[in-house]
Amino acid sequence: MKKYIFPLLTLILLLTTISVVPIYAEESNNDKASDKSEKNETANVNLAENSKTAILLERDTGKILFEKNAHEQLPPASMTKIMTLLLIMEALEDGKIKLDEKVRVSEYAASMGGSQIFLEENEEMTVNDLLKGVAVASGNDASVALAERIAGSEKNFVSMMNEKAKELGLENTRFQNPTGLPAKNHFSTAYDMAIMAKELLKYKKITDYTSIYEDYLRKGTDDEFWLVNTNKLVKYYDGVDGLKTGYTSEAKYCLTATAKKDNMRTIAVVMGAETTKKRNSDVTEMLDYAFSQYDTKQLFKAGQPVSKLNMVKADKGDVDIVTGESVSVVFEKGDKLEGVETKVSVNNDIDLPLTKGDKVGKLEVSKDGKTLSETPLVVKESVGKANVWQLFKRSFHELILKE
Repeated sequence: MKKYIFPLLTLILLLTTISVVPIYAEESNNDKASDKSEKNETANVNLAENSKTAILLERDTGKILFEKNAHEQLPPASMTKIMTLLLIMEALEDGKIKLDEKVRVSEYAASMGGSQIFLEENEEMTVNDLLKGVAVASGNDASVALAERIAGSEKNFVSMMNEKAKELGLENTRFQNPTGLPAKNHFSTAYDMAIMAKELLKYKKITDYTSIYEDYLRKGTDDEFWLVNTNKLVKYYDGVDGLKTGYTSEAKYCLTATAKKDNMRTIAVVMGAETTKKRNSDVTEMLDYAFSQYDTKQLFKAGQPVSKLNMVKADKGDVDIVTGESVSVVFEKGDKLEGVETKVSVNNDIDLPLTKGDKVGKLEVSKDGKTLSETPLVVKESVGKANVWQLFKRSFHELILKE
């Protein structure tokens, strides 16, 4: 046995290998594809006539189905709260806040004007109810109360908002507050709002809130407050389950809406409509267009294993690498799919430890050599560093097998 000691110690010091074992890369060859040449698919589509800017996209792939001045900077009004909701959902997932936790309302939060749920200074309300207040009633006071709880101050929270926008690659967005109340240099675009909405919809529970049409806060008390969703399409358009309206005298009427039918989820954004009726009409027409003209095929579910990660210095063996989101392809109705391929790529410079959900690679979907989408791949569970004894046992076992 002594003859193994020196080789084992040497091997432990040198072990740095990362092994990635692909489970599969699906290729769809169901039918022959249409031979249509590449073109501007939205050039001849006449939608969103009542709005200054607009965009329509399929959520999983991010494929743009229609756009109109989509990169023009405009005030987003309360659609700002899409980013606020995104940071709230991230904080919930990370365990920084909990739904049943009570938040004490500051004097500043209670002083917010505009849309509000009429919080009182020093009142305590659960994160769950404050989240309803933001998602359903567009409460500015609820938004600031949660911002202060998450970041310590509104200013710090706004820094988080802008940092997240930068992380998402949003070059035409700048926030000055978490509410959307008028402020200098507070702007976004239809495209940027759609990307924020796409990211927010990673958190499936968000539509449990944004799909509520009416509810109550402080139910059964003298201060009972009736919540009514500012997004009327939640009630009147089948499949709409979010996301956020907006209005100021400068921004006019804005709406970021999402709807799901069968396996297809779409996001429609309009900005600068003159009335709620015109705003809702534009969004309705865009959603009708998406569902009547396009279909999707799901290739992978969110959280589906696609590879395994085996790091010799890790405290556990094969760890599943899974899709961070669902992966689909979108195509015009009547078209048939052929030659859709997926490729798994895992980073070569992965450092330990890893936390559940950490990105370690990407899954690329392509057709005829053109990239259709890229989806982050993440680890299914946390992975720590192996201790010396674990490395010794693993190395010894491998040597014995080679004998």
